[in-house]
Amino acid sequence: MTIDASEPRQPDDRGPPVVRTIAMPADTNPAGDIFGGWLMGQMDLAAGNIAARRSRGRCATISVEAMTFHRPVIVGDEVSIYAWIVHVGRTSMRIQVEVWRREREGEETMKVTEGLFTFVAIGADRRPRVIPPERSMVEA
Repeated sequence: MTIDASEPRQPDDRGPPVVRTIAMPADTNPAGDIFGGWLMGQMDLAAGNIAARRSRGRCATISVEAMTFHRPVIVGDEVSIYAWIVHVGRTSMRIQVEVWRREREGEETMKVTEGLFTFVAIGADRRPRVIPPERSMVEA
């Protein structure tokens, strides 16, 4: 399920953000806006964290699709990144990522970016490996 970009509050059904950071001046382009590449890197970190936990090991990003930038991120904004698994295959998984911003001086939030990341589980030989079955609540 994708939340409408105009929805003014962060998703409460996703749990806490996987990554939360502050957009800093070093992350800007010459016009003073936050680089899309910086934001995409933060999204990759969040999705990679989810992928590594689910696969219980090393993973690599193999594709990013459906990347959409809805609104800009401004220096000083608090950036919250939510990520969740939408599909697990034999060696790969797809992870949906949403980025929400909160202005430094306010409480209003808005979705600024979203994308779908695909990761493959990697073994010690740097080749794809099978993703183990999900752990039950008793094992966790």
